[in-house]
Amino acid sequence: MLSPGRRTLALAALLALASVGCAGGSGAEGRARPGAIAPDALRGQSFTVGSKEFTEQVVLGQITLAVLRAAGAEVRDETGLAGSVTTRRALTSGEIDMYWEYTGSAWVTYLNETTPIRDTARQYEAVAKRDLADNGIAWLAYAPFDNTYALALGREAAGRLGLRRLSELGRLLRERPAEATLCVADEFLSRDDGLPGLEKALGVRFPRSQVSKLDEGVIYEEVKTGGRCNLGEVFVTDGRIEANDLVVLEDDIRFFPRYNPALTMRAEVLRGAPELTEIFRGISEKLDTDTMRRLNARVDLEGLTEEEVAEDWLREKGFIG
Repeated sequence: MLSPGRRTLALAALLALASVGCAGGSGAEGRARPGAIAPDALRGQSFTVGSKEFTEQVVLGQITLAVLRAAGAEVRDETGLAGSVTTRRALTSGEIDMYWEYTGSAWVTYLNETTPIRDTARQYEAVAKRDLADNGIAWLAYAPFDNTYALALGREAAGRLGLRRLSELGRLLRERPAEATLCVADEFLSRDDGLPGLEKALGVRFPRSQVSKLDEGVIYEEVKTGGRCNLGEVFVTDGRIEANDLVVLEDDIRFFPRYNPALTMRAEVLRGAPELTEIFRGISEKLDTDTMRRLNARVDLEGLTEEEVAEDWLREKGFIG
């Protein structure tokens, strides 16, 4: 068994391996150009890839599967797992080897922190260091897009209710409580970075009879039509925000954490295949907000499968042939 000092050095070395160029790897000299994934880079390796169940997560999982195949690895597809906690447990138990996680989710949900770090790079560095030291989970370079939670409403409702900022929800609940109807997905109801934490930060409470629990994809249409709810929980990288002409409330109370995604894996997986760090650096740096919103929209609005969207994008960028 390693002494405490040697264990600290080993963890530091692994963190450096995983996160060199952590700011998405933008612009560094001497890195492989897109399309330089060697077909035998991971030959003889096998990996099980997971994801959570919503569109963006499955797209990221399918990107990962396609890249690993292109590098010669054998892969098993376990994308589409139900919820953050289930997916994380699948990783730590060895059921899956890797999946994309968000910095804010890990900071609040797995590391039990209550105060987000507003700087993107510092939030990533804090999560990566803690998760590796405490849980043996390595984080590769993060992507530049920030898929934070937000609350949105239809344009007509936004004008009628006079809502543009999160801080204005208190006024709505006091003055027009019957209009404070809210649609959310199941996970948002229990997370500290979801409804409970938001209510605490605002000092308000939505009447639970006016909170509807729906599948994530249904929320956008309900908010657009003002059917079951005027307000809905959304992800800011979802193409259905623009397609449905929704108004996203400004987070003027700075409540929601940063949610930059990175491919995460158990430390022993990365030790066994250190090539993963460099292979996925170029993938991460290309996933900006506009790109992710477009990829999500191709699934949710155009009807393509996540696998088709992932492979089309990788070919478009020259990562695979």
